[in-house]
Amino acid sequence: MTRSLTKPGKATGIVPAAASFAVPGVGQLINGQGKKALGVFGVALATGAAFMTGLPLLGGVIGVAHLATHAYAVGDAYFQARKKR
Repeated sequence: MTRSLTKPGKATGIVPAAASFAVPGVGQLINGQGKKALGVFGVALATGAAFMTGLPLLGGVIGVAHLATHAYAVGDAYFQARKKR
């Protein structure tokens, strides 16, 4: 293996953050936080499913809750990976 592949770089939190951006909770799983990953994924799944069913009165609120959960997952994955460094 080359030295550049084994040397830790500045972008340590990028991979978990990108993984959580794709699927909420995967970044936490990469960071070794299995219970938190399951919780984040469960909340994102529940709010996403509720939003997709098109609840007429609560759809907007649930959509905002889903976006907030997604943003939390990305931010938490990034900062926890940086902290582990």
